[in-house]
Amino acid sequence: MVKNSRDVTEAELNVLQVLWHQGPSTIRAIAEVLEPERVDAYYSTVKKLLERLEAKGFVQREAAGIAFIYEASVARDALVGRRLQEVAETLCEGSLTPLLTQLAQHHDLSKKQQKVLMDLIDDLAQQEKH
Repeated sequence: MVKNSRDVTEAELNVLQVLWHQGPSTIRAIAEVLEPERVDAYYSTVKKLLERLEAKGFVQREAAGIAFIYEASVARDALVGRRLQEVAETLCEGSLTPLLTQLAQHHDLSKKQQKVLMDLIDDLAQQEKH
């Protein structure tokens, strides 16, 4: 199976997670989170990952003096949704139901998580009525 060129690698995802958690950051700030013991050595790796993410449209950069500030241009929820849809299309003939069933049956959902899920189902049912 050929990988979608717009897919995010694990290393790129690590960078995105830093941006989602910390907000807009410099290359050095991201490297400090990912490899605090080897910031200088990891700097060029983070730079390359950000270049790839920018080319794929997942981050954008803005000049800030002599450095650039990078910001995620895709929300975590949007990436999760896209990935789940890809899994559904690949494994479940496009249906999300088997994925949701597996999550609900094989993971101990807290009462709060159960309520959120039930509220979502109720909201979707109400939307269908209108």
